[in-house]
Amino acid sequence: MSQPLSRRIFLALTGGALAAPSISWAAKDAPPLLDHILLGCSDLDKGISLVEEKTGVRAAFGGVHPGRGTQNALLSLGEHRYLEIIAPDPKQSSVQQYSVIKDLTTPRLIGWAVHPGDIDALGKRLRDSGVAVEGPRSGSRARPDGRVLHWKALGLADDRHGLLPFFIQWSADSVHPSTDAPAGCRLEHFGLVSPDPGELTKTLQRFGIDAPVERGEKSQLRARLAGPKGVLELTS
Repeated sequence: MSQPLSRRIFLALTGGALAAPSISWAAKDAPPLLDHILLGCSDLDKGISLVEEKTGVRAAFGGVHPGRGTQNALLSLGEHRYLEIIAPDPKQSSVQQYSVIKDLTTPRLIGWAVHPGDIDALGKRLRDSGVAVEGPRSGSRARPDGRVLHWKALGLADDRHGLLPFFIQWSADSVHPSTDAPAGCRLEHFGLVSPDPGELTKTLQRFGIDAPVERGEKSQLRARLAGPKGVLELTS
């Protein structure tokens, strides 16, 4: 479990930078540094079909994650953000990451990622401040055209079952997936729901994230995508 962040730790992590426009995020319809949201499903084709049926845009196959047991399809949501539809890869023996997707009867949101900049420095600051993290770990995926994407990911040991984001930094020689994934959809809203929105907002702000948080009976993620055919509402 990660340790609660005191004001001293909070200031150490942010370096007093919450006042700096470069990393002080305004909560409107989505965190400005949102990188992507993950739509989990037990069958990739069904996930692709759901999104296409509602929005009119068909996600393109992205590739597989070797050793992790998953495959994905991608849909651009504008500059530097995208939807990742993720499902088990039947050619791999087991799902090592996001194992919950094997048992999903309907697609649902299972997580989200933000791009914080220097991910190695962030990981060190978090560890030095007593926050339990996993990584940064290197990842890669071969695209259908043969190009290989590389990234580093850093996760919180306690991400509240995907309610809190993980952090990602793409390699300088990798094309961001939003660049050439099928376009035509826009992200109208991405936010969080919690029985205690004040507490969750403070937790997010401790990591420099000022995201929309609404009050609700249970904690969950919510997203609304709009395409030429209509609107798709997603929850976790």
